[in-house]
Amino acid sequence: MRVRVATTILGITATLLVLPACSADSVDSQPIAAPSPRTGKSSSGNTVLPSAALETRLLDESDLGSGYLRKPERPARHDDITVIGCPALNELGGDAAIGGSLSFPRKAKVSFTYGGGSSEVAEELYSGRGDTLSDGIGRIFEAMTGCPTYQVIAGGGTPISMASQKLSPPRGLGDEQWSQILTASTAGRSTVVKQTAIRAGSLLLVVSGSPALVDRHLDRALDKATARS
Repeated sequence: MRVRVATTILGITATLLVLPACSADSVDSQPIAAPSPRTGKSSSGNTVLPSAALETRLLDESDLGSGYLRKPERPARHDDITVIGCPALNELGGDAAIGGSLSFPRKAKVSFTYGGGSSEVAEELYSGRGDTLSDGIGRIFEAMTGCPTYQVIAGGGTPISMASQKLSPPRGLGDEQWSQILTASTAGRSTVVKQTAIRAGSLLLVVSGSPALVDRHLDRALDKATARS
């Protein structure tokens, strides 16, 4: 299965460019629902779930606490994508759609604003064979974190300067973990987004957004995604 890495990059940068610059301290000063304890789950089994089942396992406003508003899904946009300064990303290649998702067929996603739109957090959930999920997301993280700086241009628009930094992922969650910090800069403005991915059996969870919100809600997202009905 070919994973459209450019889609992932632009999905992240689309979020980056609409997120106002916000420090972790300013987010932490707001009342947010307390995180659930880490479960240490190693797997959710190997059953591949349909997209409809994944939808029911996404976070909703009642899981997050007060101050969150679900964002309507944007219509897909198909633009030509150019990645400058990162051959590994170009090698993965593929068509791109700003705001799109990984090209695994069974998927669901949701995103929220917090505090009147000053911060955002997004969740993507995929299901498939464990080795397929692991290979796809692993190649993307390796390519992105292997290029400390690069540029992304969508549809001949303004170049977006990207900086990536690999992070130590949270241990004891799922079977495999990946994490990174991305900084997008354009028109004199920079925004930082954290992205953490957890594979648990046949499920792949990706949480992106304001770093403090990703840290706050990652455990809860994994708990709900891997809960057995």
